[in-house]
Amino acid sequence: MNILHTSDWHLGRALYGRKRYQEFEAFLDWLSQELLTQKTDVLLIAGDIFDNNTPSNRAQSLYYQFLCKVAASACRHVVIIAGNHDSPTFLDAPKTLLQALNVHVVGAMTEQAKDEVLQLKTSEGKTELIVCAVPYLRDRDIRTVEAGESMEDKERKLRQGIEQHYAEVVEHAVELRQQLGDPSIPMIGMGHLFTAGGKTVDGDGVRDLYIGSLAHVTASIFPEILDYVALGHLHVPQRVNRSEHIRYCGSPIAMGFGEAKQNKIVHIIKFTPGKLAGDPRPMQVSQEGVPKFQALARIQGDWQHINDSIQAMLVRNDGNDSIWLEITYDGQSYLSDLRERIDNLVEGSAIEVLRIRNLRLAENLIEQAHAGETLDELSPDEVFERRLNASDIPEEQQQALKESYQYVLNALAQDDANAE
Repeated sequence: MNILHTSDWHLGRALYGRKRYQEFEAFLDWLSQELLTQKTDVLLIAGDIFDNNTPSNRAQSLYYQFLCKVAASACRHVVIIAGNHDSPTFLDAPKTLLQALNVHVVGAMTEQAKDEVLQLKTSEGKTELIVCAVPYLRDRDIRTVEAGESMEDKERKLRQGIEQHYAEVVEHAVELRQQLGDPSIPMIGMGHLFTAGGKTVDGDGVRDLYIGSLAHVTASIFPEILDYVALGHLHVPQRVNRSEHIRYCGSPIAMGFGEAKQNKIVHIIKFTPGKLAGDPRPMQVSQEGVPKFQALARIQGDWQHINDSIQAMLVRNDGNDSIWLEITYDGQSYLSDLRERIDNLVEGSAIEVLRIRNLRLAENLIEQAHAGETLDELSPDEVFERRLNASDIPEEQQQALKESYQYVLNALAQDDANAE
């Protein structure tokens, strides 16, 4: 039996205002082909399918078109759990309909733990896999609030709640396997959470699952009897506590410039039949690289380094492939025309600069404030103007932002007037 583990698609996510639907569509096309190439029997999607709980129509369309394509393929089952970015209600809404396509969805923690235990069957009706499909566990689901409790109490109760829930779900899975009378049926766990020691990168969009980064669980919460644990939430592919069978596959596309140099992957799990309870895990885990559908690059340094790096990039990119660029200027010279210089360099090329950070300009603003200037001496408009300049935002965008800013100020003023 072949299983493919993926997670953290974040359909609908933008990067500094740029929509990325072409990337998402290209990834899903690649994934549907990969399912055929790998002769995949079961697809596991470990949460954060969408980037927010109100996905756009286009993001929804990509999701449902992909599921229909998979349902028409040789892949027998798809198992989807919700992540912290997803709306449990939205994912669960078409649950019954998708079930007819052998797409199994668990959007929210269920009232009874046994309902998160899925029994996947062959076309002949024989159970071939048991999946403990545990979605993202929200604080209110697993912890009762008590007056006067300390932060340590909250952390302890969160960890205990998560551990207890996994133990209950796996207990039901073990009972099911015993009832079926076949100890060779593999058992897989799924989850969307942050494990202690997990790796993240700057700008990857990973939100803390619990206030103050509480309840970063350890690998010990996953019962040893599970043959494989497919996790989502962290965007860097990694094993948990060096364990071969507890893994994050990471996000399939770079969610920010901090992930620009990452090699994105999906995990391929191959099970060998005939394993009995207590035997070594009869599976092999490998990884398949995901192509880069949009090139991202970062440049940081003084003007000479930025200029040389862009020139070299222009030479290398003779195929005129699209490149999105983030630039951070940290030179000593004060360059008020930094954006104009960069725009002139990339004009007419396939390189598009999505963000410019002028650290020297920002430092200059701070120095002005240290010279005795206080917020009391500045009007709200002046503060907003300086913020725009410190971010080195293009003039055409500045005008639109100023208009929006004035609209908000006017709306607030109107609300105050109505309240009086």
